[in-house]
Amino acid sequence: MSLISKVKHYVIGDPLNPFNPNMLRHVSLIALLAWIGLGADGLSSSCYGPEEAFVALGHNTHLALYIALATAITVFIISLGYNQVIELFPSGGGGYKVATQLLGSHVGLISGAALIIDYVLTIAVSVASGTDQFFSMLPGSFQPYKLFVEAIALIMLMIINLRGMKESIKVLLPVFLGFVVIHFGLIVYGIAAHSKGLIGIIPDTIHETRSLAATIGWLPLLVIMLHAYSLGSGTYTGLEAVSNNVNTLSEPRVRTGKWTMFYMAVSLSFTAAGIMLLYLLWNATPTPGQTLNAVVFHSILGDSNFGRILLFITLALEAGLLMVAANTGFLAGPRVLANMAVDSWVPNRFRHLSSRLVVQNGLIVFGILALCILLWSRGRVSLLVILYSINVFITFSLSLLGLSVYWAKQRSKASPRWGARLAFSIFAFIITTSILCVTLSTKFESGGWFTIVITCAVIGLCLLIKKHYISINKKLAELDAQLKQPITETSVSFITPEPQLPTAVIFVGKSFGVGMHTLLCVLRIFPRYFKNFIFVSVGIVDVESFTAEATLEKMKQEVGQTLEYFVDYCQQYRIAAESYSAFGTDTVEELTKLAEKVSQKYPNCIFFASKLVFEHDNWITRILHNETPTTLQRHLHLKGQELMILPMKI
Repeated sequence: MSLISKVKHYVIGDPLNPFNPNMLRHVSLIALLAWIGLGADGLSSSCYGPEEAFVALGHNTHLALYIALATAITVFIISLGYNQVIELFPSGGGGYKVATQLLGSHVGLISGAALIIDYVLTIAVSVASGTDQFFSMLPGSFQPYKLFVEAIALIMLMIINLRGMKESIKVLLPVFLGFVVIHFGLIVYGIAAHSKGLIGIIPDTIHETRSLAATIGWLPLLVIMLHAYSLGSGTYTGLEAVSNNVNTLSEPRVRTGKWTMFYMAVSLSFTAAGIMLLYLLWNATPTPGQTLNAVVFHSILGDSNFGRILLFITLALEAGLLMVAANTGFLAGPRVLANMAVDSWVPNRFRHLSSRLVVQNGLIVFGILALCILLWSRGRVSLLVILYSINVFITFSLSLLGLSVYWAKQRSKASPRWGARLAFSIFAFIITTSILCVTLSTKFESGGWFTIVITCAVIGLCLLIKKHYISINKKLAELDAQLKQPITETSVSFITPEPQLPTAVIFVGKSFGVGMHTLLCVLRIFPRYFKNFIFVSVGIVDVESFTAEATLEKMKQEVGQTLEYFVDYCQQYRIAAESYSAFGTDTVEELTKLAEKVSQKYPNCIFFASKLVFEHDNWITRILHNETPTTLQRHLHLKGQELMILPMKI
């Protein structure tokens, strides 16, 4: 084993077998672990979302009571909306699949592009905010090193996730539970310690609201409240993560998903509304160099040694939870990319799983993009939150619009409770769209324009990729129709290959046309030389097939039928032939193993594969296509085996 292989094995871990019947259960998440792994993003937003809303009220802090109630209600409204998504799309995909299947593929592309940017920013803003919390406890002389620490933390999270989803959650479990226990306790204690103020807060708020309305009018008052409410939209980020990853949950998935959403809704609404209530009760005021959470918790805990220690632990847990929230981007983001790869919006390589059954290519891409965003923004959380919340509410709004359309169509099918669900979906859609419009209009010049430009650029790139794949698939379909020869004799006696005779080993993929092109080229270039023809194919377990046993079986059947066709074709012309197949997550690795197995039996063999050649070949086409023959050739050459690549111009 090479040094690189040893390091990779040590860091990432042993390969997992996707065909182990217990493997899916091993890597899937129960509701508690899903709440930690996917709910941390939402819960961590209580570290900055309520503060944004409270500060936006200015001197009218009494209005925070309304914002706290509205925040708690909104969390449950969005959560109930995503419960419908989980129920209708138990295979995962969330906002992307809802928009694609209910509103059309191009609307789905918009939702998917917004989700990609959303999860990149989830990683960036959470790492930046968590590092800010940590550095706020250190002397100012440490500030120049903050960006470096952010980059290291991001890379470490990426490495942890390469080991597997469940493994990364278990590592971060103590931080999440510590945050929940400490913050729930502080909220309850802080409210109880101000019980007298709590009793009078409602009549005082009503009185001050009437006085303010009499001074400035009801309409300006509503504008102030709506502005603050919309600026706290970062509080609701992360609620969509469960619906995007239903396929990673334990069976029964729908029930597990709904329980996870319930845990998320209760914890987030209680924490966000409770913290905002603490701001109001304890008269929290913004202090330079400190978060508003730090200010109010300092007031509650006091200046005793125990209070200072507990405050340090509280802020450290907030910093830690924000890092856990960044982990949500690594868990959910690559899944969105994989679902889009299935629909050919992004390169096919993003649907492939690693030996640890994670979407490795997507993980690495999200890590690199998040690192670029961090370096570009210099870790400024205020800018990142603006970019973040806009994309979240694009997806929220499109998902709820899709649900509204779906339930409206169910009227003709006499679906039970369609009316109530339609009314709820429309109501939720109006709320999320209003928040999106207000946030975009008020923050457009402060950075909102940039997130629109990035999202539109991703959409444009995806359209070009889709156009390329459609063109290639159309040409391959024509090739299949032209080159697929009929099997005319099915009762021919089987001719067994003789191992010592010259043997051609042909690598076959999904396309009959490409495989037939390789076979015919070998027969033409080496007339009557090869006496044996061995056909080799690998079925790849990707993000689409791994989570469904029926899909795995279907893939096995398709690979078997393809190989059977080529063997029968040769046998009908009295040519000795047989086939070999394997299944796994890495095409090149599995083909290399099969090649070694075949070469041991047939020592006088030469390997053949066809490679698509484009008129304008460049690095873009090499990214869009896996370049398997070229990579395989390098591996076989290192083992002293010959592989001839036959060009196939498209």
